[in-house]
Amino acid sequence: MKKSKLIIFGILLATIVLFSCKGRNKLIHSWKITTVEAKTPLSDSVKNIILKQGKLTFTEDGHVNGYLEDEITNGTFALTKGGKNLIIKDETGTPYPYESTITSDELILDSKEMKLTLKKI
Repeated sequence: MKKSKLIIFGILLATIVLFSCKGRNKLIHSWKITTVEAKTPLSDSVKNIILKQGKLTFTEDGHVNGYLEDEITNGTFALTKGGKNLIIKDETGTPYPYESTITSDELILDSKEMKLTLKKI
């Protein structure tokens, strides 16, 4: 009886891990921001800075570095809902939630303030 419960628990745990990593492997790479669609007022100079400096690098150990709206030097990230939600936390722990769409060569991050399109580099 105890062995069967342990086996069922192991299968359940493996399934959860498998589905939680679904989009993670596609995300592990460096990405360059190619378009910025502002949903709230955003000056052209800020938009140009984001386009010029905007780059993110995601690592297998759950860290992210780069530039979104500000520099991220030692951030972390988590994917939820099968890769549909991405939460990036900067080095101070401030969360930046996005709805995410991840393909083999494109990453779309959609927030209340803006929609960013990134290409794999």
